[in-house]
Amino acid sequence: MIIETRNVSRVYPGVTALDQVNYCVYRNKVNVLIGENGAGKSTMMKLLAGVETPSSGQILLDGVPVNLGSTQQAEKHGISIIFQELNLFPNMNVMDNIFIGNEFFQRGRINEKYQYQLAKALLERLELDVDPYASLGELGIGHQQLVEIARALSKDTRVLIMDEPTSALSQSEVKVLFNVIAALKRRGVTIIYISHRLEELMEIGDHITIFRDGRFISEREVRDASVPWIIEQMVGDKKKHFDYHPAPQGETVLSVEGLTALHQNGGYKLNDVSFNLRKGEVVGIYGLLGAGRTELFKGMIGLMSCQSGTVTLKGQSLAKANFQQRLKKGLALVPEDRQGEGVVQLMSIKTNMTLSDLSLRAFHRALALLRPQKEDSRVNDMIQRLAIKVSDPELPITSLSGGNQQKVVLGKALMTGPEVVLLDEPTRGIDVGAKTDVYHLIGSMAHQGLAVMFSSSELEEVMALADRILVMADGRITADLPRAEATREILIAASTPHD
Repeated sequence: MIIETRNVSRVYPGVTALDQVNYCVYRNKVNVLIGENGAGKSTMMKLLAGVETPSSGQILLDGVPVNLGSTQQAEKHGISIIFQELNLFPNMNVMDNIFIGNEFFQRGRINEKYQYQLAKALLERLELDVDPYASLGELGIGHQQLVEIARALSKDTRVLIMDEPTSALSQSEVKVLFNVIAALKRRGVTIIYISHRLEELMEIGDHITIFRDGRFISEREVRDASVPWIIEQMVGDKKKHFDYHPAPQGETVLSVEGLTALHQNGGYKLNDVSFNLRKGEVVGIYGLLGAGRTELFKGMIGLMSCQSGTVTLKGQSLAKANFQQRLKKGLALVPEDRQGEGVVQLMSIKTNMTLSDLSLRAFHRALALLRPQKEDSRVNDMIQRLAIKVSDPELPITSLSGGNQQKVVLGKALMTGPEVVLLDEPTRGIDVGAKTDVYHLIGSMAHQGLAVMFSSSELEEVMALADRILVMADGRITADLPRAEATREILIAASTPHD
């Protein structure tokens, strides 16, 4: 073992995130850690990376107790982390993001030429064709995730923690990452790998550990584990299952005609996109990274300007409506970037959930008339409905796991009383059990008469949930198929960009 924890606990106000956990990390292995959202995985990683300290218990490195009181101390011991949520600076360039806090100095000045060459080599290793001087904010989420990985690789790392590293990556980028992990193992680097994608874990892992409800449950060599055993250990007695039941469909509620948006440097973000959406209908959008799924949602709800095309909601054109007006008319969006666009980290769970609703409905004549009792009642009802694991809605949003934060963002969208709900990668970073909760929620929304449109990079998810599937490539819709006609082969072929 390279790392061992003994009876480690981490207690937050009203929540025990880790409870007397004995956890082992095996040297020069890919140590897979898995569990439902709220199981304590990310909390344990924060302790090992020096982001937080244990409430009780010991952390041992090479058999010796260590105090990892800061990320700097952890890095001195050779422990680096790639966080589930991006920890980057969008206003800086790629190179500065890679070396921030770890700059190379020569005669009292940063050796920019050396850093540029090293950054270029790291990016080429990840097969990312990006200039190190490019602004990070201009890159997509998937490419930003690769920059985060490049930053971790730039350090003298003995133990590399990867918390959901593939959640925003395309299939080709995942393969590159797996090649990098194999190369790191050959160099003697130990990997701790967290993911909810079971097929990834079985492919890349050597040793698997399972947490549930803040406790250690079991561990096993991956070669001796099976997917049914993993799911059983994760969820315990809780049965998680989703059956597709189509909802009755009504009249057309949303129409998009010829929506087109251009990149500043040429080319299309969206290229003549047209489709209709009916009440009670669930439409899934499948496509590779950069296909235009996120841009479509942002163009529809007014967060991105489009050069041509129309969006019509219940027969009313939204051409002159801004984002807030479209929200008020019945469009709601759950964004892909949960941390950057979904939550306000300084606010409580309750305030985050009611933020959009307050701006639209809850005001009477002055801020003093907000009716806090009604607000509390609605928040508690939504927490019950979405099965959010929280002891007190007044706690900060950052006290929740990533999956429970995602449920808060879903709740915020539903509290506006929408007619159409747009969900951009709604199960990104959510475990196998919580995914089922989201699937049931999507089905429930459709049966309530809402029109639901969601995007996903997981082919099986789109095929399991959607009444109809749109495929996008290069900003265009390349296929529009009813559920019965959609096959893996057709969807994959349609998602491949062609000149």
